[in-house]
Amino acid sequence: MSPTRPSFSSSSPSTRIPAAPSPGEALADLGRVWLDALLAERGLSAHTVAAYRQDLEALGAFLNEWNPSFPAGGRSASPLAGLDDEALLLFVVWLRRRGDGRRTLARRLSCLRGFFTWAVEQGLADGNPATLLDGPKLPSLLPDVLTREEAAALLDAPDPGDKLGRRDRAMLELLYAAGLRVSELIRLRPLDLDLQRGVVRVFGKGRKERLVPLHDRAVAVLDAYLVECRPLFNPAPGPEGDTLFLNRSGRGLTRQGVWKLIKRYALHIGLKTGGGRRLSPHTLRHSFATHLLEGGADLRTVQLLLGHSDLAATELYTHVRSDRLADVHARFHPRNRSSCREPVASSASGAHDDEANREADGRAIEDTAEERVKNRSGERV
Repeated sequence: MSPTRPSFSSSSPSTRIPAAPSPGEALADLGRVWLDALLAERGLSAHTVAAYRQDLEALGAFLNEWNPSFPAGGRSASPLAGLDDEALLLFVVWLRRRGDGRRTLARRLSCLRGFFTWAVEQGLADGNPATLLDGPKLPSLLPDVLTREEAAALLDAPDPGDKLGRRDRAMLELLYAAGLRVSELIRLRPLDLDLQRGVVRVFGKGRKERLVPLHDRAVAVLDAYLVECRPLFNPAPGPEGDTLFLNRSGRGLTRQGVWKLIKRYALHIGLKTGGGRRLSPHTLRHSFATHLLEGGADLRTVQLLLGHSDLAATELYTHVRSDRLADVHARFHPRNRSSCREPVASSASGAHDDEANREADGRAIEDTAEERVKNRSGERV
């Protein structure tokens, strides 16, 4: 009796060809390689990498909706094949229509420029279409700054008779004394403090190291926290308990935890946050820089203390100080006629104008996209 031959029908699982990944899935795989390279080469923070990942996910969602069979070259084609400036312009329109603001759009385009630059270097793309697109114009926003009195009241708000209050006092004192970013604060370890020399070692963006001096009051508060208070939190074993500021579980404070603490103390002392004014850990950093400049510090020194790689970022604080100087000039210059000065627009009207600008900017982007697509007859968009 001859053996039965196996049947190879088209429905047999062994002969099925796996479905091609969607454009979004293919792009996500490529994006992970790029983000890993960024982490290894540039030392970007987890927060920045997460934002870039969201930007690439948005592009993937657009491609899935715009053309599910993209790219046209089939399974072997790069997920970037055929992506040109027209496709990215339509992506911007898609983002606008789903509600992305100008700052979010600007960040997404910046991410894509970096991503395509890397893809060209790796031979995965022929060019960088993102460089052909202009990002939306962003309003120049001055940083929110506390007055000296408000900063002092905020630092004095925690209860010195409680271990949590003593921790929070040391944390606020350090933020204002060294002008730290919240990401820098939560990564600090006790070994990063050299209180005998009065300095703190900080690892900023790109893991760039800098030493920031501390004033005597900050040194005293931090020394008391390290010796008398921090052991009461029972630090957890391993890296989780090796950070400078710990939560109730003996693990490091998070960004969100620091934000909540500052907002709670601001509410406790009645610190005004209305009229577009926002209070965050970065407000103490802004106040640190502004108060130094008002006290006579030079711009280059403040740049080094803040860890800015570009002096232009530090120059923003000169505008804050200029507002104060302009007010003094207007009130005391003998040639000034105060009765002829026009009143400053209210925050409500400013918010209305900003919303109108956003709508106009969105319409301009959409009109430009539709016009350019119409002019390219015979080409796939």
